[in-house]
Amino acid sequence: MSEWVALIIAMAAACVVVVAVVLLRHRRASAVENVDETPDVIEYITMMIGVVYAIVLGLAIAGVWEARGAAQDDLFREAQSLREVSDRAVVYPAEFRDQVRADVDAYVTYVVNTEWSYMQDNGELTEKGGQLLQKLQTDVATRPPASDLESQAYQPMLDRIDQASDARNSRGQNAGPTMPDVVWFGLIGGAVVTVGMLFALQIRNTRRELVLALCFSALIAFLLFMIWDFDNPFARSVSVTTQPFEDLFPSLDLKG
Repeated sequence: MSEWVALIIAMAAACVVVVAVVLLRHRRASAVENVDETPDVIEYITMMIGVVYAIVLGLAIAGVWEARGAAQDDLFREAQSLREVSDRAVVYPAEFRDQVRADVDAYVTYVVNTEWSYMQDNGELTEKGGQLLQKLQTDVATRPPASDLESQAYQPMLDRIDQASDARNSRGQNAGPTMPDVVWFGLIGGAVVTVGMLFALQIRNTRRELVLALCFSALIAFLLFMIWDFDNPFARSVSVTTQPFEDLFPSLDLKG
């Protein structure tokens, strides 16, 4: 099922629940109940609950957005570091230069064509990806520089490989959902309480009030869906993609 279809179903379900509860409540309301008056204390409590829940939603949205941005920055740093390693190898003899670039290309190809889908499905990285990056580091580190140009490129290449390794580790830590279950419990529970307080305001069975209640419920459902969508930086509809690798290594057969 498409995630957008799931969103529409969730918003529609929230609206159906609100309409059903309002209609059921009015059917079972006693004749002496005055639906035109709501105690001031209920209005005050409803307002405070709405304010508190709005703050919680805002913090959750900011958290998942920041996590997604960090994941995107780490991926670009990983791709950029490997691109620089490949470029700096130009000062080495052809045989070693080709070996370094072959190591870089093998790692990038494996990450985009194989590891990426595994990471999306399992929320973790593969051992082979780490082995390919380790091979690149070993090949560069174990060959001593033979000229001044090679000496100038040697340490920067190792530094870029270390940066790529660090970015890879960060990518592995960000794979999968980033929000704890207790936060989701608070978000969903808060949504139930916040929407439920609408009924404490004694909503009447009128078109205007029903439309406002439906819009509010649909908005809460949409915001929760948006948080869920951003919660996994690499595996949802607005996830981080392999575009940095594809842009920096256009000559490779990448299937991202």
